[in-house]
Amino acid sequence: MNIKTLNFLVTLVLAIVFSFFLPWWSIMLAAFITAVLLSIRGVAVFFIPFVAIFVFWVSYSFILSNTNDFTLAKKIAILLPLDGNAYLLLIITGIVGGLAGGVAGIFGKQCKALIKK
Repeated sequence: MNIKTLNFLVTLVLAIVFSFFLPWWSIMLAAFITAVLLSIRGVAVFFIPFVAIFVFWVSYSFILSNTNDFTLAKKIAILLPLDGNAYLLLIITGIVGGLAGGVAGIFGKQCKALIKK
């Protein structure tokens, strides 16, 4: 299995498991741990955790919003300048989570490099 695919899957699984008993920042912990344990290079250090957390948050928020017919998501999308588009709100939610995961992945890689010295 490719190291990037393994990093993606481990980040996704850790984020799901941690989300059961930790707050929203558990996605950052999952990306950090994965970046320390499974070393990848280049821009993939940011984009692999970004995509993993993006997929997790968009699918999780879709599942939660779908159970109540996107009522709350539509109301929040009206408060934000999204013209009531709940799906656009889900995408923005995924981007925010992905950015947090990507930055945590970079931080994990840098901490591993610092410890190796």
